[in-house]
Amino acid sequence: MILTGAEIIAETLIEQGCSTVFGYPGGQVTDLFDALYQRSDRIRNVLTAHEQGAAHAADGYARASGTVGVVIATSGPGATNLITGIAAAYLDSVPVVAVTGNVPCSQIGRDSFQEVDIVGVSMPVTKHNFIVKDICELADTVREAFRIAKSGRPGPVLVDVPKDVQEAKCEFTPAAEPVAAEPLRCSSNHRLQWAADRIMQAKRPYIYFGGGVIAGHASAELLAFAERLDAPMGCSLMGLSAVPSDHPRFLGMQGMHGHYASTVAEDEADLVIALGVRFSDRATGAADRFARHFAVIHIDIDGAELNKNIAAQLTIRGDLKDALRRLTAIVPQQLHTGWNSRIAALRTEEQRRTAASHSIMSEAGMLTHFEIIDAVSRAAEEDALIVTDVGQHQMWTAQRYPLRYPRTFLTSGGLGAMGFGMGAAIGAFLAAGKRTVLFTGDGSFGMNLNELATAVSEHAKLVIVILNNGVLGMVRQWQRLFFGQRYAATTLNRKTDFVKVAEAFGAKGMRADDAESLERAVHAAFSQDGPFVIDCAVSPDEPVLPMLPPGGSIDDIITQIK
Repeated sequence: MILTGAEIIAETLIEQGCSTVFGYPGGQVTDLFDALYQRSDRIRNVLTAHEQGAAHAADGYARASGTVGVVIATSGPGATNLITGIAAAYLDSVPVVAVTGNVPCSQIGRDSFQEVDIVGVSMPVTKHNFIVKDICELADTVREAFRIAKSGRPGPVLVDVPKDVQEAKCEFTPAAEPVAAEPLRCSSNHRLQWAADRIMQAKRPYIYFGGGVIAGHASAELLAFAERLDAPMGCSLMGLSAVPSDHPRFLGMQGMHGHYASTVAEDEADLVIALGVRFSDRATGAADRFARHFAVIHIDIDGAELNKNIAAQLTIRGDLKDALRRLTAIVPQQLHTGWNSRIAALRTEEQRRTAASHSIMSEAGMLTHFEIIDAVSRAAEEDALIVTDVGQHQMWTAQRYPLRYPRTFLTSGGLGAMGFGMGAAIGAFLAAGKRTVLFTGDGSFGMNLNELATAVSEHAKLVIVILNNGVLGMVRQWQRLFFGQRYAATTLNRKTDFVKVAEAFGAKGMRADDAESLERAVHAAFSQDGPFVIDCAVSPDEPVLPMLPPGGSIDDIITQIK
């Protein structure tokens, strides 16, 4: 059939299994939005309030569903507004396809109205990008974008399409089925055997895993592996939800703001088996001190991550699910009674330190983060999607919220993008159709609260919990500890009434400043179907603990601030 370029894009998106796109129209994508409009019975277009919100929504959709998220924007400012969202997806390995319009081919390079070299701008934060100047290559380029986005280590791909290519016509032949991801590389037998030999020598093994377990659908294999090794597990921020929070072998997140037991246990191990994780600075602290006492076996699908930040004694490149299954089969059952006794002691010590820290905050007479998170978790469905923005609330949620199932915790881990939450929560809800809880701060929420308009329009079942301390809490904590309590540009002093803001957008909201009002607000939020904002007053002095100082190590861990 003969179709325009815009129609080819729309048909190819549908062909690839895309049922929902996020975006914002503009002059250079009018043809594409018209093509989507004419196919609204087969593909849904979600109009956001801003292109950044659309990018985060496509990201959240992909994280919650495990499929490719799609976002569309016009040229120039529309395209550049996507960059933060694309970068967040890139650093967290999320499959997203961004389609941008551009000025006609004849105007490229002439400083035309709303012209930006978005291919050049986006190159550092995409797996690959394309500019399509020949309509005959358009369908196959979009297909290739989907293939690249979901192959190997997932990530975002951008396809830039000039307006004249969208208007041109050519023959379109639908593909019989969506493109498949490239076959995953399998680990070599001899390297897995070497790993097994080293594991059998270990007296204190520790499993450290990341988001690669979730992306690789390897949660069951990870749990079987941990049982075979009789070993404790800890994870990076991106690894949360891969295993149930209450699993007896799981010690929680480790690193700068990780759990005391998991961080200390890793340091005391003699062998760390790292699975689908990249050893970022927040996880390691001082890199030269990090692996001083233990050997590392590192398994990852992306060879570029091996030996990048931490030198491993053995690296294995391959599909994590396959590698764990085969490795478990060749390692005989291990037993580490003494090591498990030490882990139990670390858990007890963590509980003591946590209780001491909480008692100090409870004495302040204000709501604390653990009261708020516990109240929400009691009311939420077990499989509710939990989304965070970035800041203290992010770390508190990561430390405390009881997660049960993979893909139920969504956060901006690598980029740390404040404002990620609203768009991601909307995308996650539309992907899963389940109630979604967003934990945010007054600083982060202020970045993209305009997406409340989208949430209301889409009838999204969102519970938005604002831990409102009136400051930029994470930076303020650093200023308190390391900058002589000089709170430069972190005290907001804003008069914003978030409950009235919610009502102005057509949502509902309540304020909570004590346990009784919190319970009323939580009950109201989970008793209705639309967006609901709970504005919780917390102390500006409530810290995130434990904490490893920037550039510090486990030797410098802070577990209490008076």
